Amino acid sequence: MIYLDSHATTPMLPEVWEAMRPFALEQFGNPSSVHGVGRKARAALGDAREQIASLLSAHPDEVIFTSGATEANNLAVFGLAGSPPGHVVSSPIEHPCVAEPVRQLAARGFTVEYVSVDSRGVVRIDRYRELLRPDTRLAVVMLVNHETGSVQPVRELAGLGNVPFHCDAAQAVGKFPVDFRNLGVTTLSFSAHKFGGPKGIGGLIVKRAGKLVPQLFGGHQQNNRRPGTESVMLAVGMATALKLATERMAVNREHVGRLRTLFRERLQTLASPVVINSPEDGSPFVLNVAFPGCRAELLLMMLDLAGIACSTGSACSSGSLLPSPVLSAMGVPATVLDSAMRFSFGPSLTEEDIRAAAEKIATAATRSR
Repeated sequence: MIYLDSHATTPMLPEVWEAMRPFALEQFGNPSSVHGVGRKARAALGDAREQIASLLSAHPDEVIFTSGATEANNLAVFGLAGSPPGHVVSSPIEHPCVAEPVRQLAARGFTVEYVSVDSRGVVRIDRYRELLRPDTRLAVVMLVNHETGSVQPVRELAGLGNVPFHCDAAQAVGKFPVDFRNLGVTTLSFSAHKFGGPKGIGGLIVKRAGKLVPQLFGGHQQNNRRPGTESVMLAVGMATALKLATERMAVNREHVGRLRTLFRERLQTLASPVVINSPEDGSPFVLNVAFPGCRAELLLMMLDLAGIACSTGSACSSGSLLPSPVLSAMGVPATVLDSAMRFSFGPSLTEEDIRAAAEKIATAATRSR
């Protein structure tokens, strides 16, 4: 198998498991317990929190551990918006775990407006400015798009108006330098399994001045903002993975950038006609490609049988047969929408993998047509 679906998830790094293992088998204490075993667990949890905060330019008490980006995004959207009525600004290119909570806000009585994006899938700053109102309670725009890799001008957007701003950074943290303080957002979410960490844990950074209403009740952990016994093992794993990803970031980005260029060139040569939906200046970790004349669902199955793991969009919406809302918002025509595929790259891939994958994809596209 050639794995071209790293935006869905990444393999856990061996060093991460080695760091986690003692907290699964030996130092298994509840960090809320007052005895010695609990205190050791609490110390490890605190160390993990401090390391993550340092790597993302935040204060340790601003870091909330969650079960992943989905929970973090839900906590941010509902926790910042509060009760209706009110006005919310979002983008039409958000991941389903942001888009669905925003739709819930609309169902509860909020007025929701969506800022348009350009043909590259980048939010229009001028249009965003026009949508802000005195009663705007929340703005939501991601940092790096999950389907196309388009990088959003979050710092510029967050600086417009005195509005609570949430940023989903699941496809940015561990791959791009992320400076929470410099971005100027109120909250920022991330997920460990996107950068070589374990599944089942993510984080939400909340600015000290941000007012976040808790959505769960039943304990006093994490300053009452997210109750429940923290998983020390997973927190240690996420901190370790983020440290490794940060140390290797420049090398990884250069490597996958070369692979992305090679992949695009080979597909354009072998599988023509192809349409590239990702902007040239987007994330090097993903390339959205359409194969006019093919059906994406059929091509996906053919590639799976050929040993190529890829997707037609986000893993959270993989069962949907509806056109991609991201590509639709970009104005992509129907013939391209129906044949669009997402290929995302990890640092363990080689040029040989990419060349072999491109040949198999070209063969599948020709058969499909």
